[in-house]
Amino acid sequence: MSGRSGKKKMSKLSRSARAGVIFPVGRLMRYLKKGTFKYRISVGAPVYMAAVIEYLAAEILELAGNAARDNKKARIAPRHILLAVANDEELNQLLKGKSKAAKPRTSKKSKAKDSDKEGTSNSTSEDGPGDGFTILSSKSLVLGQKLSLTQSDISHIGSMRVEGIVHPTTAEIDLKEDIGKALEKAGGKEFLETVKELRKSQGPLEVAEAAVSQSSGLAAKFVIHCHIPQWGSDKCEEQLEETIKNCLSAAEDKKLKSVAFPPFPSGRNCFPKQTAAQVTLKAISAHFDDSSASSLKNVYFLLFDSESIGIYVQEMAKLDAK
Repeated sequence: MSGRSGKKKMSKLSRSARAGVIFPVGRLMRYLKKGTFKYRISVGAPVYMAAVIEYLAAEILELAGNAARDNKKARIAPRHILLAVANDEELNQLLKGKSKAAKPRTSKKSKAKDSDKEGTSNSTSEDGPGDGFTILSSKSLVLGQKLSLTQSDISHIGSMRVEGIVHPTTAEIDLKEDIGKALEKAGGKEFLETVKELRKSQGPLEVAEAAVSQSSGLAAKFVIHCHIPQWGSDKCEEQLEETIKNCLSAAEDKKLKSVAFPPFPSGRNCFPKQTAAQVTLKAISAHFDDSSASSLKNVYFLLFDSESIGIYVQEMAKLDAK
């Protein structure tokens, strides 16, 4: 009897997956070897190159987003991004010149819109989620909703002008992770009291369950707390997809027009960021595909680091291709 029969087949991982990068390591290795026969290319060289290119791509995307935020009405061309990389001062002068020309047309209309809305601190701005937030890319979904990737610092989460913010948490609805701590810091004692009341009334959350509380002290109206699954548990990806859909359903039950998701699961849940992004974007798209109507008009992803930005931009592009 052959000794091979007892071995289990292992699924092959790409070199990129083993190295923990998005850019194709194998392809970069082929490019490095092409035409350099007399040089020795180490196995680590394409890994380092992929990591460096990935980092630079994320930095340029962030720079482009900042330029778009500073220049809301004028269109940013690729040459402007190249100028920003080469000479920040030159781009700033260009943006200042265009923004001055755009101001007379937009200032009166925007002020009129703001005055008509009730409670500006609790309303959603049609132009975006507010100051300090950069929209990197957007995609229209089946029912006309806009799915947007937004970059900011985690400390700004309390000032985001959306009607609902999703808080990934545990069964006990604790505030121990980064998102919970940022919400508690922004909302203060008022927010902490509303969470305590929710714990008493709701009790422990089941995995994938979502519960809504008032967002006292925050710019948003509500916080949607959801119990996210642990990576490696049985059917964890299906449970994560169900969690996303439950959050969207909870927002629709409250007739919310906009909702913001942070990149999750993270921290103690140990979900790989790439997997989490794929499942989350797929779940959002599927939710609206299966719905005939929805109160939601804007769904935001609030991203805080360059790695998450690169992953979500890539996965959003795949969603567009499908």
